[in-house]
Amino acid sequence: MEKKYNIAVEATLEVIGGKWKCVILCHLTHGKKRTSELKRHMPKITQKMLTQQLRELEQSGIINRITYNTVPPKVEYELTEYGWSLHPILDMLCNWGREHITKEYGNAEDVLEDTYLNATR
Repeated sequence: MEKKYNIAVEATLEVIGGKWKCVILCHLTHGKKRTSELKRHMPKITQKMLTQQLRELEQSGIINRITYNTVPPKVEYELTEYGWSLHPILDMLCNWGREHITKEYGNAEDVLEDTYLNATR
């Protein structure tokens, strides 16, 4: 059966939609990350969900899974060239979110966690 979308944004959300995928991608715009690093930066995600989201992003061609032949095995994730094409969209989502938080709560710094992703530019 041929796939049909009502509007193109449906295709975007099919690939990067949900609670965690954009967060994972934002972390990967700052360089390669191991699964344990992502988990540490995203304490509310379960290991099962993180693994599932990483697999789906890999299947979509958005991220690469790099396996090193070491003991113990080392695995890192990075954005593919195709994944990097999402960078401007992710920046716009973050900027809109910061403006929304400011509108709703006043000072964004009072609401946002103190992480490298939230450092003001």
